[in-house]
Amino acid sequence: MDLSDPPKRPRAESIVPMINVVFLLLIFFLMTSRLAQPDPFDVTPPDAASEAAPEAQPVLYIGADGRMFFDGAEGDAALTRLAAASADSPQIQLRADARLEARTLARILRQLAEAGLTRAELVVRQP
Repeated sequence: MDLSDPPKRPRAESIVPMINVVFLLLIFFLMTSRLAQPDPFDVTPPDAASEAAPEAQPVLYIGADGRMFFDGAEGDAALTRLAAASADSPQIQLRADARLEARTLARILRQLAEAGLTRAELVVRQP
C-alpha cells in the first residue's frame, strides 16, 4: 500500500491581474475621451477656397430652411441660449447649410449682432 502524497498538479495561472489591467485601461479611456454630440440635423457647408479652420467654440447650426439649433434649443430660444453661453466671448461658429438663402442668413446675422455676438466664423469646405 502506497501512503505517499499524490503528485501535485501545477497551479493554473490566475487571470485576475489581466482582468484588473483591462478594467483599468477601460476606465482610463473612458475618462480621457471626449464624447461629441451628434449634429442636430444634416448640414452641408458651402464650398469656398479657405485654408483657415474655424476656431470659435460655441456652434450655431442653421439648416437649409433657416432652422437654428444650439445646445438643445431651436429658433429664438437657441439665440437666447447662445448669447448667454457666449457672454465672455462674442465669437461664435456658424454651421450653415449651403442651400440657405443669403437673405435668411443676413437676418440671422442681424439677430446675432443685436444679441451682442459681433464675430461669426462660417464653416466652409474645400471644393
